[in-house]
Amino acid sequence: MSITKRLPLALLLAPPVFAGLLAGCAKENEITAIGGSIGQEVQRTSCPAVGVPAYAGDVTLFDPPASRDARAIDVVATITDVKASCDESDPNAPTLTSNVTFRVDARRSSAQGPRDVVLPYFAVVLHGGTAVASKSISRISVHFDDGKLTASADGQATGTVSRADATLPDNIRNRLIRKRNASDADASIDPMADPSVRAALAKASFDLLIGFQLTQEQLAYNATR
Repeated sequence: MSITKRLPLALLLAPPVFAGLLAGCAKENEITAIGGSIGQEVQRTSCPAVGVPAYAGDVTLFDPPASRDARAIDVVATITDVKASCDESDPNAPTLTSNVTFRVDARRSSAQGPRDVVLPYFAVVLHGGTAVASKSISRISVHFDDGKLTASADGQATGTVSRADATLPDNIRNRLIRKRNASDADASIDPMADPSVRAALAKASFDLLIGFQLTQEQLAYNATR
């Protein structure tokens, strides 16, 4: 299971020069908050949440490369089976690392001969939903056997964040987890409606996003098809 996120095109195309959620983290620092009148449940850990950005979860190769005719489709590949693990059980660890595994399923138009297709993919840590904290580019090779139209390959990525930056202040945490009785004056007030609470959550939120490193033409194709 993965979450799909929509990101600015510049972020997806940006080179690696920077410094859709899976429950892969330990539960010790998890927060469960119940909103007042609407009964909204919010679950959160300090580990980066993991997902695949919109339009970056698949890539289409054409032959010839400049064509966008359906008859010229050469290879289509998709990122799937995204899984994450993150251990936040050690309170003295200064950083938290999410380790991600995924599978790339690919299909080619001709089964003639063996073939290897190398595809670049990125792992970007996003802070507060908009700021790029780090980005790395890797490559995955998919091997097609002779006579086979389909192939798969396993990939992996990691993302590391500061525990201090990803931890909510105690006053915000206490507001979220405090149990309220029906007789309380603020029983019907959802703490998530407070801008200061939402701002603190955003400041302490990190996402680890995995996707294909697309060219501008490939991204435009995904966005408009």
